[in-house]
Amino acid sequence: MDQDIQKKLEELEQKVDAVFKSVEKTRKYFLIVMWVTVLAFVLPLVGLVFALPAFFNNYLGAFSGLL
Repeated sequence: MDQDIQKKLEELEQKVDAVFKSVEKTRKYFLIVMWVTVLAFVLPLVGLVFALPAFFNNYLGAFSGLL
């Protein structure tokens, strides 16, 4: 009986280790996807901070000759 319990405990330990490895891989993938998403959202916003003033300057400069 003791050997059966020991064998089952070893099997459970192997399964827990496999689940842990799987969870760690999933966590790493999730972290990478989160960073890519943040960069894909933040970098265009930073670009707009510099692009919009230049765009408005050119756009409104075109109307200054009409007045």
